[in-house]
Amino acid sequence: MRFNKVLQNIKTYEAGKPIELVVREFGIAAEDVVKLASNENPIGTNPAIAKVIRSNADIAHLYPDDSMFELKEALSLKFGVEDENIIIGAGSDQVLEFISRAVLDADSSVLMSAVTFAMYEIYAKQMGAKIIRTASYEHKYDEFMEAYHMHRPKIIYICTPNNPTGDATSKEEVLKIINAVDNDTLVVVDGAYMEYAAAKDAKYAITPNDLLGYENAIYLGTFSKAHGLGGMRVGYGVAQDALIKELYKMRPPFNITTLSLFAAIEACKDNRFVEESIALHQDQIKRYEAFADEQGFKYIESYTNFITYLFDENMDSTKIADELLKRGVIIRNLASYGMNAIRITIGTAKQNDVFFKHFSEVTA
Repeated sequence: MRFNKVLQNIKTYEAGKPIELVVREFGIAAEDVVKLASNENPIGTNPAIAKVIRSNADIAHLYPDDSMFELKEALSLKFGVEDENIIIGAGSDQVLEFISRAVLDADSSVLMSAVTFAMYEIYAKQMGAKIIRTASYEHKYDEFMEAYHMHRPKIIYICTPNNPTGDATSKEEVLKIINAVDNDTLVVVDGAYMEYAAAKDAKYAITPNDLLGYENAIYLGTFSKAHGLGGMRVGYGVAQDALIKELYKMRPPFNITTLSLFAAIEACKDNRFVEESIALHQDQIKRYEAFADEQGFKYIESYTNFITYLFDENMDSTKIADELLKRGVIIRNLASYGMNAIRITIGTAKQNDVFFKHFSEVTA
């Protein structure tokens, strides 16, 4: 059977390893596995949301309200935008897919930093587009402008805070990039971890409303991280209504589940859970920074709910990740990104205790 030739140059996205895999392969009890690989909320599910999911479980056989009126209304109030400025996706990465399909073709290119979210490249390559990367993992204005003027990309991706590195780009720098490109280039600002950056330093805080004055910019957000709804798969895009109308042509009907819709609506009502999640993170990440300093290796200052440890030639990220896995500790090896580094989700105090213990053992 013949497949689309663009598939020849696409690597399958490698998600974080599940707990079930460790149980099967190493015989470790599920309750003894510590998963710090996928940047999920270590607190778990907001009890109020869990209650809503349970109370609506008997209508899971029904399709959701495809207009998603209540969710868009809640996001409108939250961000000070109109309903027609919003599109909902099964995770913000589905909105990325809509964008690629709506904008790209085989004659186009996309621009991104050297190390960033892998799905930008995958979705672009599905459309046959060319990938352009800057030299740095940071979103440096000069590097982006040099590449922009050379290649005239159809899309520029700005992931801030950046996944998988954890650094952030200030609102001033993001707006500087948007203002420097013409309206034929769409600037996608991926704010999946924005709640953490905004809590750490206001100069990195970007809201959808900050971009709404630009016809060639879109803000992406998600309920998967600070809101603790990774398993519900709900994200959103916010942009001028003309752009949203075009993206709606790519959206399949009922693209999130009935229970996901109820969960996201409830999440918009209660910010206390997000505040508690961020407070835990801000407290526990200090331990990771101090540990790295004590052990004598570098890390990237994080504006997310994870931290990236950088190793020299005396330490090997693949070996470390494999040895931790055998001990029931799941982290993300960044070797596939060309980095001798690991990414660790900041867990609860107990989970972090387990990580430090086993990391010390495998690097002794």
